[in-house]
Amino acid sequence: MASSRSVDPGQLRAAVLAISPWLQGDAPDPARPELAAAVRLSLRALAADAPGRSVEVRVPPFAAVQCVEGPRHTRGTPPNVIETDPRTWLELATGQLDWTTAVGDGRVSASGSRADLSHWLPLMRISRTGFED
Repeated sequence: MASSRSVDPGQLRAAVLAISPWLQGDAPDPARPELAAAVRLSLRALAADAPGRSVEVRVPPFAAVQCVEGPRHTRGTPPNVIETDPRTWLELATGQLDWTTAVGDGRVSASGSRADLSHWLPLMRISRTGFED
């Protein structure tokens, strides 16, 4: 599991900017370490923004975090699980894809009554010219 320690906004911004041309379809696949850093830091940011342990968010092969207030899960498969691929996660985290569309298109698997991250997404917004305020 990734740590839920607070995330340095500068590190998160740099990691996402490094892979943003790929997200926008303007560059080849990023190097694995760059992609891993963007996924891990953004998941840690989610866990900091939505503290708790009732939902597990998985983005294999890079990380998983527990977040969202509610009943704490301690053993076995959690009742509220969200799983997606790295590209979809980063598109959600940066506002390039909305939650309802991602779930509706089958790009996100979300099970359980608390498995809805629409309240916390996007974590940041990027455009072709960089981050938006």
